[in-house]
Amino acid sequence: MPLPPLLSSPVPAALAARLTPEQQQALAETPRGGRIARLSADLGMDESAILALVAESAGLDVASNLETDPLARGLLPARLVHDYQAIPIRVEARDSTTRAEDAPPTAEELAHTPLHFATAWPADEAMQDWLRTFTPRPLVWHLAVPERVHQLIIENFGVGSGSLDDGDEGYLAPEAATAPVEEAVDEDAAVVRFVTDVISQAVTDNATDIHFEPQEGQLRIRYRVDGLLVPVPVPENLLRFQDAIISRLKIMARLNISERRLPQDGRINFKAGGTTLDIRVSTIPTIYAESISLRLLNQKKEAYTMERLGMSPEEQAAITHVLDFPHGIVLVTGPTGSGKSTSLNAFLRKINSTDLRIVTIEDPIEYEVPGVNQMQVRPEIGLSFAGALRHVLRQDPDVIMVGEIRDRETADIAIRASLTGHLVFSTLHTNDAPGAITRLIDMGIEPFLVASAIELVIAQRLVRRLCPECSRPEPVQPLKLRDTLAILGVDQAEADAVTTLRVPVGCDRCRGTGYRGRIGIFEILRPNDELHELVLKRESTRALTQCARRHGMRTLEQSGWEKVRAGHTTLEEVLRVVTVTEK
Repeated sequence: MPLPPLLSSPVPAALAARLTPEQQQALAETPRGGRIARLSADLGMDESAILALVAESAGLDVASNLETDPLARGLLPARLVHDYQAIPIRVEARDSTTRAEDAPPTAEELAHTPLHFATAWPADEAMQDWLRTFTPRPLVWHLAVPERVHQLIIENFGVGSGSLDDGDEGYLAPEAATAPVEEAVDEDAAVVRFVTDVISQAVTDNATDIHFEPQEGQLRIRYRVDGLLVPVPVPENLLRFQDAIISRLKIMARLNISERRLPQDGRINFKAGGTTLDIRVSTIPTIYAESISLRLLNQKKEAYTMERLGMSPEEQAAITHVLDFPHGIVLVTGPTGSGKSTSLNAFLRKINSTDLRIVTIEDPIEYEVPGVNQMQVRPEIGLSFAGALRHVLRQDPDVIMVGEIRDRETADIAIRASLTGHLVFSTLHTNDAPGAITRLIDMGIEPFLVASAIELVIAQRLVRRLCPECSRPEPVQPLKLRDTLAILGVDQAEADAVTTLRVPVGCDRCRGTGYRGRIGIFEILRPNDELHELVLKRESTRALTQCARRHGMRTLEQSGWEKVRAGHTTLEEVLRVVTVTEK
């Protein structure tokens, strides 16, 4: 049985005059955690300014550097905390009963100690009355950044804990007596809500993957955020629902729930709050239960431009020059998750026009490009990259984008298409740009074809971007900086010219990580006559790299250093994503 309806707080007086009646109604219907963001969008103001105005109107202060109150953690049910987006916090400086840790307050003292709450939106009377049923302590309210409040709730109660809360009976109406059939129905509904909560939270955290991993005595859930796997806090009773959660995911993906011995693949079309996701599902049997991985593809995600990818004006100019060519092949290389498809999409949008016929062959289609003919490969029915590419060549295309060159057949067709009047884009998995050339030759493509067809190779990586709200400059340690730049192959004179670099700090906006979002670093190779001769001689990747560097190619390491100097990221991030080899 759900909580009583949440009565919406009135629109703050300082802001009511600026909103239309329709906007006020929409604000009242918005969940508490999203009201600051809605006001920011309606009024065209920064969220920090809106938060300050709402706090002033409600007579509250804005709390920062939040820490939860350990003495009040078990005071409220998870459902209540999730629905109201309010959590008890520790405010030592304001509590008159601050004591040493080894002398906790007595029950009588605690009853008169104020209970401080951080909330995403000022509390109304109904909300305060409901909370008072769980504690006799006086309530003191503080407004806080909604994202930070939500993060604290997740950290302390677990993602989806409001759905799987065992403590519902403690605060539901007496008439919610449960018959066995009703319990089964409630449990099914709880699992459905939990899975939805996990996916929705992943979208909020900008995760690209979700992993459900059965372990001994626990079901571990992890998100991949900004390229790193992040453990997700889960409810304490999650293991009890493990089988039901796995079955729910398999049902959503239309998989065979009775087959637990073989790997299965499927897909989910997920819609929630205006977000449409195409989710790729993969299951594998493990010693404890099936492990399930979800790849999240946001069909309505905002497309990236070359500038937003992090390319400098010089890099954009070099790439744009080749994009105007009538034929040839442009390759983007890098490991899985380095943003190759995103870059190709940006290139397509750059050249997209009514006088070009553009056809793409993808697996999966990650971005929708208006005016472009996009094709999904389906290996299960025999539609591979190579087969699709043959048919596309009969469609009179000007530009072809092949999602990935995985085998010799696809490589051969793509190379020959680029030599017969088509501009071809594709990706490869190599560590650097010169490695793409030798990889094609290793696949069995004749060197003279590779040398003639390739017009541009771009190697790229994604590094985490420093949070603009909290990062700060700090003096560098010259000796340490020189050693690091020597590893990266950067000119030592550049190290001597730098006195400060920005470092991560951590704040409510970046959830304490010091980073928000990612930015690309790029290695751009434009083959010249000398390089052509080396390719024809089947020279090694190292020889190609040395030749390219002599003619001005900037390596991934050097591109990363430029991003560090500009204050976009850190040397640690560059070292993390770049494989440093002897050039």
